[in-house]
Amino acid sequence: MWNFRRLAGNKQGKTVYVRFRLPYYTHWGQSLLVCGSEPVLGSWDVKKGQLLRPVHRGDELIWSGDVAVPGGFGCEYSYYVVDDDKKVLRWEAGKKRKLSLPEGIEHGEVVEVHDLWQTGSDALPFTSAFKNVIFRGTCTLDIERPQGIIQNTSNAEDSIIVHFKVCCPNIDKDTFVYLIGHPLKLGKWKVQDGLKLDYAGEYCKYGKNGKLSVETGFRELSMDSSNGPPKYIFVSDGMLKEPPWRGAGVAIPMFSVRTDSDLGVGEFLDLKLLVDWSVQSGLNLIQLLPINDTSVHKMWWDSYPYSSLSVFALHPLYLRVQALSSNIPEEVEQEIMKAKDQLDGKDVDYEATMAMKLSIAQKIFSLEKDLILNSSSFQKFFSENEDWLKPYAAFCFLRDFFETSDHSQWGRFSLYSKDKLDKLVAKDTIHYDIICFHYYIQYHLHLQLFEAAEYARKNRVVLKGDLPIGVDRNSVDTWVYPNLFRMNTSTGAPPDYFDKNGQNWGFPTYNWEEMSKDNYAWWRARLSQMAKYFTAYRIDHILGFFRIWELPEHAVTGLVGKFRPSIPLSQEELEREGIWDFDRLCHPYIRQEFLQDKFGISWTFIASNFLNEYQKQRYEFKEECNTEKKIVSKLRSCAERSLLLESEDKIRRGLFDLLQNIVLIRDPEDARNFYPRFNIEDSSSFKDLDDHKKNVLKRLYYDYYFHRQEDLWRLNALKTLPVLLNSSDMLACGEDLGLVPSCVHPVMQELGLIGLRIQRMPNEPGLEFGIPSQYSYMTVCAPSCHDCSTMRAWWEEDEERRRRFFKAVVGSNELPPSQCTPEIAEFILQEHVEAPSMWAIFPLQDFLALKKEYTTRPAKEETINDPTNPKHYWRYRVHVTLESLLSDKEIKTTIRELVHCSGRSCPSVGETETGIQENQPTDVIHEKIPSAVQLNGASEKETVAV
Repeated sequence: MWNFRRLAGNKQGKTVYVRFRLPYYTHWGQSLLVCGSEPVLGSWDVKKGQLLRPVHRGDELIWSGDVAVPGGFGCEYSYYVVDDDKKVLRWEAGKKRKLSLPEGIEHGEVVEVHDLWQTGSDALPFTSAFKNVIFRGTCTLDIERPQGIIQNTSNAEDSIIVHFKVCCPNIDKDTFVYLIGHPLKLGKWKVQDGLKLDYAGEYCKYGKNGKLSVETGFRELSMDSSNGPPKYIFVSDGMLKEPPWRGAGVAIPMFSVRTDSDLGVGEFLDLKLLVDWSVQSGLNLIQLLPINDTSVHKMWWDSYPYSSLSVFALHPLYLRVQALSSNIPEEVEQEIMKAKDQLDGKDVDYEATMAMKLSIAQKIFSLEKDLILNSSSFQKFFSENEDWLKPYAAFCFLRDFFETSDHSQWGRFSLYSKDKLDKLVAKDTIHYDIICFHYYIQYHLHLQLFEAAEYARKNRVVLKGDLPIGVDRNSVDTWVYPNLFRMNTSTGAPPDYFDKNGQNWGFPTYNWEEMSKDNYAWWRARLSQMAKYFTAYRIDHILGFFRIWELPEHAVTGLVGKFRPSIPLSQEELEREGIWDFDRLCHPYIRQEFLQDKFGISWTFIASNFLNEYQKQRYEFKEECNTEKKIVSKLRSCAERSLLLESEDKIRRGLFDLLQNIVLIRDPEDARNFYPRFNIEDSSSFKDLDDHKKNVLKRLYYDYYFHRQEDLWRLNALKTLPVLLNSSDMLACGEDLGLVPSCVHPVMQELGLIGLRIQRMPNEPGLEFGIPSQYSYMTVCAPSCHDCSTMRAWWEEDEERRRRFFKAVVGSNELPPSQCTPEIAEFILQEHVEAPSMWAIFPLQDFLALKKEYTTRPAKEETINDPTNPKHYWRYRVHVTLESLLSDKEIKTTIRELVHCSGRSCPSVGETETGIQENQPTDVIHEKIPSAVQLNGASEKETVAV
């Protein structure tokens, strides 16, 4: 941290004028303001910041303003967009700017600061993915001198000292950055009379090997002397305008990896082989699904990786038991070898694998617990993680003791307290060994994942994690922090591409108001923990940070929900429009003819068991089955007594349709507020209304879902997302699929968040298939992802859609092949690697489609998840080992050539640590402070290195 107070020591009677200048387009009613660390700039109180004045200059709107400061002044500052009341509407991304005036500025002189608005994307090269991985070791430059010591040695009265600064984080060894332009000092002399300066210039890279790289486009520097000519101009030219960096990666769940060493499932240490394969295949990134412990039910339901038992603990499933000790007894070694054969199946056997690993780990723990628990390495791990480790171990003990993770069933332990925790994990308890076993497992998981993560970093491969949107309602986090969750609700998604009935994930929604009280400490801790292992991460369902689809806790499906937060339809608003019959609109609308059409001859059984006839041929649900969960329970009871005349599933779907046949949802917390049911026009309740009510409700429906919420949702995201992004230096990507509000992409762009583009799920209206060549740079593109079928399965599952794709995308009217041949796979992959997107990340299954011998397994079996099935078994395993893929030069060469020929970056094979020293601060060495250039008169230094 700079000591700006020391730098700002005032020299009596000496005043200097700093003129801030920034080109920026605003909307009507908006202004630009500069605010900083010193009182003259408001001491970070935006209300006291310095408003700037707008002036049109050509096609630009230039904002500027003068501030009188003492000699030797220094500060940090940022720019803000504000309204007429100085309420912040937008702020710059990235780090605070720094200014320190050089010595030698005379009293009354003007220093002009030329800045460019910093967007979130400007900070991306300084995330750990680039700074510590991709660009690792590419720069050996040192800081020449701090900005505040640059001096004017010229005696020419009409000279102006211009200080150029540009950010270039990717500089190869023996390469330097030069500024070239029109004046002699920039390469060509041309006399200019007077004080008005106007020239175009550009930066370029020049290496000792003669390799020249000139930035794209030209820059222009001009000076307005109407308010007095400046003596110094500080030009911050932002990022060097190079062709944008682009890379490729592979996506695979940790459990899906197969190696010769694993025990029935992919393990953290297997990532080292995956790193080797990625480097040799020209890939810069490995993307995983969540890897946190999900052991809620202690059965295969826990295979769902997004339902965390703890957002901090790692999953024991990924432990390599062979690496727990170098002194494993012979009988345990034999047990491991036997287990390898038993668990080496086509898919993951979740329950058997978990049981076997924990059993073997328990035997090794009993032999080495004292040695490990007393080691300095373990003690360090424990001290750094005890805030979450102790509650996690206590929770696991109580879960097993009470045989349930539902902490409401734990008697006096249902309510968490620090005192109860201390007693549960005390060393003198009879169950202390059980507590320590959970410590032991987490310690070794940490060691193994950290080893793999360091290996990836040193080989310049980004390891990308996944941040789930929710936690299981029976989790450590809801036990310890119940105030942070709305436990009477459930999280999901409205109907979309994945499921026409919406999705219900079962997680409680967040109490954002409570979370904000400590500046979202729980979220910040999550991100800090992830950053120990990952250099990039995917924000699952980023739309949830704008608004979440909230369902009542008693819901099973995801259809009858509402957005939170959202502006509801008030009773007064509806009454003004002539809508009065709220009971008719809010209760299931059930007529006898609906029952007959839906259930046929079984309708009388349905009516007598589930419904009451409150009017002639008008029905309502009985109290004991008036929610989806109650219906499921009663149907199960009827099925056990063999009372059902049709399949339980068919009757359940029919009853759910009746229950969902409403127009409005009444707010359970305020009976005078209402929300339109999603897809309102599909309901027969709506269809039976008169035309006036239909028109009114249709208009209000579109207003609720597509108009009135936009400002609210934008501001909501700008409260929470910046906290996440500032909690670590990981590269952040957002999964922005589904029903995307119009405010989402501008906010993501503003914050420097990278979006996701799946070709079969285009964001553009009217398109059936996305056009990769038209994707924006700030995206990840892919032909498929874990939530849909693979490229090969998608190709084979729908003949008509395949034909349309072949015509629209391939450009052929011929009949497409029924199978996704290697040629088809290569065409689709090539489309994506050639896209402008920053990243092209492909599921490993899509890469395997490039070679016929890897397509013998039925394509449907390669699907990781079925979003329409809330109880899907996540168990897919790749049918070929990483060792086999590493030995397959043909597929590695095919992938590498695809990546390389598209202009994307490829990691160097066999090259790891080079260049910078291990502990050198890379965020410093990547930005070089230049010498000043004097445009009229002599300069200190002929070469301008930035």
